[in-house]
Amino acid sequence: MVRQMFPAGYERAPLPPAQPEGERTAKVADRSPKPPTRTSGSEQGRGRDPFFDNAKYLTIVLVGLGHAWLPLRSDSRAAEALYYALYTFHMPAFIIISGYLSRSFEARPGQVKRLITGIAIPYLVFEIAFTFFIRAVENPDREFTLLNPGYALWFLVALFIWRLTAPVWNALRWPLPIALAIAAAATTCPGIGNDLNLQRVLQFLPFFVLGMRLRPEHFEMLRRRELKVAAVPIMAAALAFAYWAVPRMNKDWFLRDNAAQDLGVPWWVGVVMTLALFGCALLLTACFFAWVPTHRTWFTTLGAGTICAYLLHVYPIQLSRIYDWYAMPWVDSPTGRIIITVITAVMMTALCTPPVRRAFRWVMEPKLDWAFRRDPVDQARARARG
Repeated sequence: MVRQMFPAGYERAPLPPAQPEGERTAKVADRSPKPPTRTSGSEQGRGRDPFFDNAKYLTIVLVGLGHAWLPLRSDSRAAEALYYALYTFHMPAFIIISGYLSRSFEARPGQVKRLITGIAIPYLVFEIAFTFFIRAVENPDREFTLLNPGYALWFLVALFIWRLTAPVWNALRWPLPIALAIAAAATTCPGIGNDLNLQRVLQFLPFFVLGMRLRPEHFEMLRRRELKVAAVPIMAAALAFAYWAVPRMNKDWFLRDNAAQDLGVPWWVGVVMTLALFGCALLLTACFFAWVPTHRTWFTTLGAGTICAYLLHVYPIQLSRIYDWYAMPWVDSPTGRIIITVITAVMMTALCTPPVRRAFRWVMEPKLDWAFRRDPVDQARARARG
């Protein structure tokens, strides 16, 4: 009866020959788990790819330069062209890296803890601090709200939302086209409003999803010498096009915080601009990544402090606006613009240094172990490290 349950032609495979007791014991011993081997700190450090730390540092410097150049645009078409070119790719590059580093997010307890302590808590603290700062130096009646992120703090809100949705993008078959469709649809919906800066969250979403889909071999392709050389004329052409576009294009397209109708154009223009800016951003971001050093440099360690620079540079930038530092006579000249650029680069570098990170670790990396359950995966990894 049992044989009738199997298809015709089925025959039970013969049992393997018996093995001597000694051989069986040896094979079982080979399959037993081996004790973890300890690695030195330098060996563990070599597992971290310096390319991404270099890229993070360079992009955060560009973020600071973009904010510092903003008041210089009205006096110089060349400065405006640099602003256009920079805003085409500097935030997309930063977001692509963030997406790439979020590929393994699965909402495990340890990952959720780091999401809350590393993004949500700093946002709450710095949003409150920024509100009191603006009340003290400019507007005593500034409204207190956590739904309208202050200057530059929108990125923490966006990163929190994007990373929470990472398991969804990992599960989809065509995540990037879907993300592009969402971004394009957002440009046609002026009713989305400013709560949590959702326009930017949705319009920048494709870059985060793209970063999640990238693999190490994609970045390896950009390290080829011919691509480094090709990036030079591409960047030069982008600057020339930006110079031509200055009097013809609204800079607010680069900020991605408005719908097309808010910019005075039909809804379908938003769809076209979404795809066009995405393509331009990819091209210039690839050029930028091609130039990022792949070896350890003097600024590699500074890549770990980019969140400090991002959150802290807001205050001197705002002070420069409030007290009109740009009105000083020496600023309105090519030499003055160069000096502003150097000062900003030095400031962003200083804010990435380990002493600044240590000083603000209590708020940017709070432990709060008492508020969270322990993650079994993290505990197992800690035991494996010895």
